[in-house]
Amino acid sequence: MEDVLDGPSAGSQASASGSADASADSAVVSDTVPAADALGRTEPPVGGPGSIDGVSGFMGMRWDDPQTVRLQIRPELINAGGLLSGVVTYALVDYCMGSTLWAQTTAEERIATIGISINYVQTATEGEIVCSTMLDRRNRTTAVMRSEVRHEDGRLLVTAIGSYTIFPRRRS
Repeated sequence: MEDVLDGPSAGSQASASGSADASADSAVVSDTVPAADALGRTEPPVGGPGSIDGVSGFMGMRWDDPQTVRLQIRPELINAGGLLSGVVTYALVDYCMGSTLWAQTTAEERIATIGISINYVQTATEGEIVCSTMLDRRNRTTAVMRSEVRHEDGRLLVTAIGSYTIFPRRRS
């Protein structure tokens, strides 16, 4: 699966992906672009309901800032084994990485997930979880980030590293 952002954050706006073709020619661009700020940039929503698309809305993701996304665990997010689905934490990481990088791009740049390696350390069945992401390196065409997902009680649930491609915005 592949996601590309043509608007706010990949991780925040688009990326519930495992891997993506890094070529801009084969990228799928989102049709939903939030309103631009005074500098012409779009940013992921901060606070409040803050969903930016159907996936983040269904999951209940909320942004504190581009590097921090939280989610309240609810019954629909629990798998058949009675635990929080790995898909939920993977999506949370991908959206958070995307929004972290999106905050570092220009209006002429777009981003897409190349790959994320995730380690499931523990799980949870209730409460709130918070993903925090750090941008480790960004150059003209790629970025590398790391994330942690923690339960509200402080337990480490997930660690991840991810890489994203950065490419010029396509003109319509």
